[in-house]
Amino acid sequence: MENFEPKESGDWGLGTGEDEETRGQGDKGTRRITPHSTVISHQSTLPVPKTQLLLHLIPIIGFFPSLWTLYRGQGSREQLAISRLSITLALTWLLGYLLLATGAATSDFFPLRLFILNGFLTSGYFLVSVWLILRLMQGKSGRLPGFTNLAERVLGKYLS
Repeated sequence: MENFEPKESGDWGLGTGEDEETRGQGDKGTRRITPHSTVISHQSTLPVPKTQLLLHLIPIIGFFPSLWTLYRGQGSREQLAISRLSITLALTWLLGYLLLATGAATSDFFPLRLFILNGFLTSGYFLVSVWLILRLMQGKSGRLPGFTNLAERVLGKYLS
C-alpha cells in the first residue's frame, strides 16, 4: 500500500473485458461470477478524482466526509487510507486541544504557556493538512510516517 499510482503500463485494469479468472485463457475461458466480481468491487478500482481526496484533507471539515467514507466501507485503497489519516489527525488535534485548554483553564502557574502550545498544535495541524494537500496535488503519496501506521492499526480494525 505504499504506492497508489497506476501500473507501469498506465492501465488501471478496466476496459479490457477480462478479469483474473479469464486472463491468459484465450477464447476458451469462461467468465465465472465470484463474490469479488460485483459492481461495487469494480468501483473501488477506478481512480478517485483528486478533488475528492483533497476534500478529505481539509482541516476539521474533511473529518466528516472521511468518517462517512469509512463508515460505508466503499472507496479505493487510497481513499480509505486518506480517510483514516484525516480522522487520525483530526482526533489527535482535538484531544490535544482539549487537554491543553483544560490545563490552561485550571492552572494557576502557566496558563499562557499552555495557550501558546495550543496555538502551536492548531497551527501544526493546519500546516500538515495543507502540506498533504499540496503533496496530493503534485501526485505524490499522502502518507505521514507515524500517523499513517497509527491510523492503519487503530482505525483499520474498527472502521474498515
